[in-house]
Amino acid sequence: MNYYKYRIQTNPENNEVLIALMSVLPFDTFVEDEKGFEAYMPEGGEGLEVEAYLRDLQTRFAFRFERELINSQNWNEAWESNFHPIRVGDFCGIRAAFHPSMEGVEHELIITPRMAFGTGHHATTYMVIRLMEEMDFEGKGVLDFGCGTGVLAILASRLGAARVDAVDVAKAAWENTIENCETNRIANVNVYLGRLNAVAGQTYGIVLANINRNVILDSLGTFSSQLTANGLLVLSGILKSDKESVLDAALKNGFTCEKTMEKNNWVALQCRRVGRKEAGSR
Repeated sequence: MNYYKYRIQTNPENNEVLIALMSVLPFDTFVEDEKGFEAYMPEGGEGLEVEAYLRDLQTRFAFRFERELINSQNWNEAWESNFHPIRVGDFCGIRAAFHPSMEGVEHELIITPRMAFGTGHHATTYMVIRLMEEMDFEGKGVLDFGCGTGVLAILASRLGAARVDAVDVAKAAWENTIENCETNRIANVNVYLGRLNAVAGQTYGIVLANINRNVILDSLGTFSSQLTANGLLVLSGILKSDKESVLDAALKNGFTCEKTMEKNNWVALQCRRVGRKEAGSR
C-alpha cells in the first residue's frame, strides 16, 4: 500500500495538540521529531478536505505543511528511520521491535506506534512515566484513559497492577493497544473502544489520564466517583497556561494535588482522591 506523508513543520510544543486535532482525519501514523512531526495516511484517504482542515488549523497554530507520496517499498524504511528508542532514566526503555534490546533499564517496552499517542517521546507521556516510577501499582485496578499506544497500560501491568482497563475513542488507538499488549505478552489489560461510559461502574486505585484540558475538565467528576478512597489520579496533556484552571476543578471534585511536574510547555499533576472534609488543599 502506498502512503501520503504530510510533513508538519512547527514548534515541537505544538505537536501533541496538532496530532490530537489531526486524528479525526484518516491518518494512521504520526512520527514526532525536533522540527515537528510527520503524519501518514494510506493512499485514497487524501482529498481536498484534508488540506482545507489543515489550513483551518493554520489560523490557530503556527505551522507549515507539505505532502509527498511514498510507495509501499519505502514506507517501512521511512517509518523506521524516524522512530527512535527512548529512555526514561534507568526506569523504563521504549523501543520498536526492530530496535536492539536496551541495556540497563528496569522495564523494557516494545511499542509499535501505528498512531503516535503515547510513545514516551512527547513530554506529556514522558512525565506520566516519571510519576509512575514512584507509585505503588501492586494489586491495584488501574484505568488508562486515552490509552493511545497502550504504553501506560502496559507499564502499569508490568508494575504489578491486578487489572488494567485501557480506553480510547479512536479505533486506531484501540487496535494499536491490543497489538502492543500482545507484543509485550500482557494478558491483564482490557481494551475498550469508547469514552468513560465504556467502563461505567468500575472502580480503580489509580487513574492515568494523558489527554487534554477539555476532556480532563469534563471527566473529573467521573474520575472522582471511580477512584477508591485515597486513590491516585495522574493528569497530563495540560498546557502551562491551563494549570490553574485544571487544579481548581480538581480541588472542587474532591482531589488534593500532591505533585506537579513541568516539561517544555506542559504540566502533569498527581492528585489524590480524599474525603470532602480534606479536599481543597494543593
